[in-house]
Amino acid sequence: MPLAVLHPKSVSDISSIIKYIFDLGLSSELTVAARGHGHSLEAKHRHTKGLAPKSWTDYLHLTVGGTLSNAGISGQAFQHGPQINNVYQLEVVTGRGEVATCSEEQNTDLFHAVLGGLGQFGIITQARIALEPAPKMVKWIRALYSDFSIFTKDQELLISSKNAFDYVEGFVIINRTGLLNNWRSSFNPKDPVQANQFTSDGKILFCLEVAKYYNPEESEYIDQEIDALLSALNYIRSTLFQSEVSYVDFLDRVHVSEIKLRERVYGRWKNSTSLITPQEDIFYLVAFLSSAVPSSTGKDGLEHILTQNKKILHFCGRPHLGIKQYLPHYSTPEEWKAHFGTQWEVFYRRKLAYDPLAILTPGQRIFRREKSLWATVIKKLKIT
Repeated sequence: MPLAVLHPKSVSDISSIIKYIFDLGLSSELTVAARGHGHSLEAKHRHTKGLAPKSWTDYLHLTVGGTLSNAGISGQAFQHGPQINNVYQLEVVTGRGEVATCSEEQNTDLFHAVLGGLGQFGIITQARIALEPAPKMVKWIRALYSDFSIFTKDQELLISSKNAFDYVEGFVIINRTGLLNNWRSSFNPKDPVQANQFTSDGKILFCLEVAKYYNPEESEYIDQEIDALLSALNYIRSTLFQSEVSYVDFLDRVHVSEIKLRERVYGRWKNSTSLITPQEDIFYLVAFLSSAVPSSTGKDGLEHILTQNKKILHFCGRPHLGIKQYLPHYSTPEEWKAHFGTQWEVFYRRKLAYDPLAILTPGQRIFRREKSLWATVIKKLKIT
């Protein structure tokens, strides 16, 4: 538990808090962990003016500073890159309490450090991000595959094609009874008769999820474009489902599903930022999304899911696989060094430059605030 919870009302308040702790030096063990409170209302405000961010996350009810401190990845990232690659300028309060404006042209190293930097180099207080005209409607489509290689081949075809879908994602479905019937609450089958004959019981299936954005005046030919795109794919024909929703509703779809779940139970790439990705030209974001049944001691209980997660993470830690965690969580500095790999020296240097006393974001456990270590650092800073 924190010793205190402070509610700053301005950038100056944040700066004053951090600078006060920084000036205490190593005589104090105080640290600062920033906690945000959702930016989706502001995002919708932009939308009503006819503009929207180029790159969204799949879950809107987060803070801008929080997503930019990680990456901000969604099914649009194949077109525009993650959110951190669509930022023009930031205002940041560093671990020294200094307020700095940074961009690709000004304080460039700080700019790259903070983006994807896990809150280790500064608190983002303002961000200027790339916007584009917001579409009004979305054609939202799902289809199933039984062969993983065909599934990934079609995904890679879509992300490499021009004028294709605006959003491409996918997920794995294991032994889901009545899957297509469950989809009917939000989607309509292309062929209802064939859809009724399809069974998902006992199968491992792969769902392709795509979306095409458009405006009402384009409705006459949008279906033709979608049919042409779908004709090149090799999904199971009886499993094609479509829906038509507003752009805002599509962006907020994960939160809507979250609310339903809670009710039933009582989610173009640059390498100069701090984000770590696999060293491949094409890589996949794989997410395991589970929900636990309260008080259950079976496979749908919390303890079983946590144990399963640990096994998955242990497997993913094998060096030859080249897997990197998104929203990483490690408990020791050694594990963090392995995560950053060849980029550790750059990450460490930036920490010394922008938060030399390791005041910011202690919960990540990347840097220990040891007096012997940081006293040496301070001496070096004073010499230079």
